Amino acid sequence: MTPTAAKPRQVLAMLALSAGRIVSVPTLIEELWGDRPPMSVRTTLQTYILQLRRLIDSALPAGSSTRAKDVLVTRFDGYLLDVAPEDVDVWVYEQLVEAGNRAIERGDYETASRHLGRALQQWQGHALADVRVGMPLSIEVARLEESRLNALESRIGADIRLGRHNAVLSELTVLTAKHPMHENLCAHHMVSLYRAGRQSQALEVFRTLRQTLNRELGVEPSGRLQKLQRAVLRSELDLEVPPPVRPVLTKAVPAVATPGTGWGEERDGVPAGEPAGTGHLTKVGGNGWQR
Repeated sequence: MTPTAAKPRQVLAMLALSAGRIVSVPTLIEELWGDRPPMSVRTTLQTYILQLRRLIDSALPAGSSTRAKDVLVTRFDGYLLDVAPEDVDVWVYEQLVEAGNRAIERGDYETASRHLGRALQQWQGHALADVRVGMPLSIEVARLEESRLNALESRIGADIRLGRHNAVLSELTVLTAKHPMHENLCAHHMVSLYRAGRQSQALEVFRTLRQTLNRELGVEPSGRLQKLQRAVLRSELDLEVPPPVRPVLTKAVPAVATPGTGWGEERDGVPAGEPAGTGHLTKVGGNGWQR
């Protein structure tokens, strides 16, 4: 992708992340050029907006009364992407995460696992994987990726609560290798291994975590993890009663718009259908073992 072609994609990503809200021209300039905008910066930005409107026009159904200017709207010193919430994949993701949170709060872990699983299915690779990002978008990417990890942690916690410790073991093996200092994931891994009858491996997970924290940060695992380690060591961890799962706290965020045709009826506060189209999340929380 040439630098010139990349710029309109950045503009679209910024507008989609704030779908339904105005994105100011100065914010778009910061994203595209940082502190070194060209002399003709506003004219160049208007050219990118024109290019995007042409693309929108080409995507509108034949005979539609909607025009590109009705979708990508000019406002005072800014622009707004006027699309339906259900056509935005991160909005769909956030709605499903919130439904999962509510299910956790009422102790319905089956529903929580289902909704959080559907939320994670909205992802197709990393956030904004096909967009060159400046500072504003890089902040959004970091936030969304953290939200994804937290949602994954919550879904695993719900599955463990349902007694599916064997089913999540391979997933946890990969996750703890990728995030060796993530205590909640290590706790989930320890509990799952212990309940699968692999006590020594559960203790090895703790030893690996401790060594990594000592080497990288010069600290010990938290008291919560040390308590879990002692429970595993003494075979005191209750095999029948899974650990509580606390809901993920997320903040609703806008996202990149993707094609869609709407949803069916709602169930548990979440549309029953699936979006007709999905794209890379422009992207966008966590459970701990407690005793």
